[in-house]
Amino acid sequence: MSLISTATKDNIFYIQLHGRIDSGNAAVVEEEILGAVDSCTSPSIVVDADDLEYISSAGLRIILRLRKTRPELKIINASSAIYEIFEMTGFTEMIPVEKGYRKLSIDGCEVIGRGANGKVYRLDKDTIVKVYYNADALPEIHRERELARRAFILGIPTAIPYDVAKVGDSYGSVFELLNAKSFSKLIAAEPENLDKYVGLYVDLLKKIHSTEVKPDDMPDQRAVVIGWVNFLKDYLDAGKWEKLHKMVEAVPVNHHMIHGDYHTKNVMMQNGEVLLIDMDTLSQGDPVFEFASIYNAFVGFYDFDHDATKDFQGLDYDTTISIWKKMLPLYFGTEDPDVLKAVENKSAILGYARLMRRLIRRNGFDTEEGKKLIAHYKNQIETRLDSVDTLQF
Repeated sequence: MSLISTATKDNIFYIQLHGRIDSGNAAVVEEEILGAVDSCTSPSIVVDADDLEYISSAGLRIILRLRKTRPELKIINASSAIYEIFEMTGFTEMIPVEKGYRKLSIDGCEVIGRGANGKVYRLDKDTIVKVYYNADALPEIHRERELARRAFILGIPTAIPYDVAKVGDSYGSVFELLNAKSFSKLIAAEPENLDKYVGLYVDLLKKIHSTEVKPDDMPDQRAVVIGWVNFLKDYLDAGKWEKLHKMVEAVPVNHHMIHGDYHTKNVMMQNGEVLLIDMDTLSQGDPVFEFASIYNAFVGFYDFDHDATKDFQGLDYDTTISIWKKMLPLYFGTEDPDVLKAVENKSAILGYARLMRRLIRRNGFDTEEGKKLIAHYKNQIETRLDSVDTLQF
């Protein structure tokens, strides 16, 4: 078997190293590499160490000699052991060397969370992994890690990912969550304790919303919501759109934290401690933006398919509605039905605006079902707008 293989992709010539390269085979490996490079017309060469088990000083000298003729050379996918060799010998100071990622399988793993950008799986009793839908998710992963770090420093109980792994064609963030269970799972197993878990759920939400952040530390959700509304200009009644636009613009800038995807699969219990996960939607803004997301998670998503709550939340529709109804008086400190109805209307207006925009962008007008849903979202927005004059609580 050859100790190298080659491929060209996006005008980059890749040399993949295999097995062990030492003094016993270095001459043969160098001959194969030089032969491949001589016929290469690509301007850039990358050495892929993903399948490399060991490299001796003789192998390192091959790479040094190659770099003299190809100064743009870089090395990718170095395992921890291989990277340590490069680092100890000073290679990392001369040549760009990128670490590889360990590979994980999620076959047969339980889905314990689901968000806008990925799914969370339990690998074992100690470990979970969030797998991103986007195959090129590394920037998102590093961004989420930084957001989680900032939240942790500010006192929000969360798990910070300690590793990044390759999962199939995508990437995942790996967390240690010893025997943690989501609130969805706990509520499903202990329906008699629903009030207890809703209370803890609201307590954490209040803690999040009372946490002030620096203006540049987290994205501004207000700007995102303005974008939703601007998108809908040609799809809503002109007068209704104008009213909605003015109300969103009137929501003041707010430098307090919001989670952005706060539902019962993203809140965990570990050894009696409540933890928040799935931090990629963490931002700052008015609580109304948070409640729009919460409304969708417990109510809005399921208007036409009540059974979908089982797949998304792991709970039946009556339970998700109950969570929504129970959390409002706890959060706002009132049982006044008029106040709570106003909160629901304001949350629903923005929630349905998000759903309508999302479905239109996903070619919803191309199907009868999609057209029906878009018309429903439009009606919900415009009808509820008649009962509110501000989006602030």
